[in-house]
Amino acid sequence: MKNIKDYDLEDLKEELKTMGEKSFRAEQIFKWLYQDKVTSFDEMLNLSLELREKLKQNYSICNFNILKKLESKDGTIKYLFDVLDDNAIETVLMSYHHGYSVCVSTQIGCKMGCKFCASTGIKFIRSLNAGEIVEQIIKIEQDTGVKVSNIVFMGIGEPLDNYENVIKAIRILNNPKGLNIGARHISVSTSGLVPMIYKLAEENIQCTLSISLHATTDEKRSSMMPVNKLYNIEQLIKACKDYIQVTNRRVSFEYALAKDNNDNLEDAERLVKLLRGMNCHVNLIPINKIENGKFDKSTNENIMRFRDYLNDHGIVATIRRELGSDIEAACGQLRRKNIKE
Repeated sequence: MKNIKDYDLEDLKEELKTMGEKSFRAEQIFKWLYQDKVTSFDEMLNLSLELREKLKQNYSICNFNILKKLESKDGTIKYLFDVLDDNAIETVLMSYHHGYSVCVSTQIGCKMGCKFCASTGIKFIRSLNAGEIVEQIIKIEQDTGVKVSNIVFMGIGEPLDNYENVIKAIRILNNPKGLNIGARHISVSTSGLVPMIYKLAEENIQCTLSISLHATTDEKRSSMMPVNKLYNIEQLIKACKDYIQVTNRRVSFEYALAKDNNDNLEDAERLVKLLRGMNCHVNLIPINKIENGKFDKSTNENIMRFRDYLNDHGIVATIRRELGSDIEAACGQLRRKNIKE
């Protein structure tokens, strides 16, 4: 049975037409799903009984179950959701001074094999549908009562490897009749799938592109991120420059600092040369040590020295605030510990 949350508003209008219904019914259903957050068609009281029965016969409403919930002292909440097919995904709610952010997963498992990420140990099973991506935010809002204002596509999976579902999910999230989250409050992360970056630039969605860079030479980046063997740093930077030119949006570069690997001033100098002249921001990440991982967290002294070098040479850089360290908040840790492959 089809999940009704897999349809953006325009597609849902087409679905309703095939059922002999007026398009405004789709807007009513959209409101029930995303503003009222109902869990059954019976709750859609301004729809006729006949239409509700038709909907029940043809569609399901995706309602995740919470398998586990961990709450950090800093307010971060990490969820392990049952996606209703004997699989589970992680989602994280983070509290900031500007509001609540949710880090969503886009796949069950990941193909990318980044050596510093706990998701690497999770076998890839499948990509999530658009409705399953959106349901992560809905379930958190239902559970906590908070209003989520920012979304980061940075959980388990490579968002641009699940391109069509991610784009459809963004359109649902962004729709004023949906969850009404501004595109500029949505960030899409990628390990560097260059063709999809060019494609994303043409979507006319004003979201933020976040690039997992993590190294300044092809040799070092390939050892950390196998995707670099397909699309090297030169190709990646060229695609980012195109994205900036087409969208007039700033690109964010994620750089996880690993001790005695990519955290010295030579790396900082090369990073300045790579990014000079670009409308960009560097987000420095104190790397999380993972089980059997080969990388250790850089020292605080090196992290601050790296940041200061970038800022002193015209590259805006900040250090990501560490959240949820007491609840295994690194991507993939909770699922690896609780789900047997």
